[in-house]
Amino acid sequence: MTQHQTPATAVAPVIVNPSHLHDPTPNGYSTAVITPAAGRLAFISGQGGQDRTGTLSPDFAAQVEQAYANLAAVIDALGARPDQVVKLTVYVVGHDMSKLGILTETVTRLFGNTLPAQTLVPVPKLAIDPMLFEVEAVVLLD
Repeated sequence: MTQHQTPATAVAPVIVNPSHLHDPTPNGYSTAVITPAAGRLAFISGQGGQDRTGTLSPDFAAQVEQAYANLAAVIDALGARPDQVVKLTVYVVGHDMSKLGILTETVTRLFGNTLPAQTLVPVPKLAIDPMLFEVEAVVLLD
């Protein structure tokens, strides 16, 4: 079993990517993340691609970029860092393989080598009709 511990926090999550399974890191996620018993968890509601004014770009990549910028702002407001995110759930309207590269590039840019566990859920629509992408997160707090 291959494990990687992030030393950035006193209650750091442990990332587990078993060596006998396919390596998920090129796709922007880890197989599992263990949180320590002493850690508190914050659950971040789904962040869409709306900018500060509530405007949504019709472009999928632009919505993904903005949604992750919104997520980063919430993480910062919690006093946390991206390496403390232990789980992401992403919802994609009309998902196909062409969107996977955009998602992987964006999540890798934000999380680097500390990739959280992640699930992608294809959906027919989200809360707001022009919304194409939404991401929610679980964050381990100090």
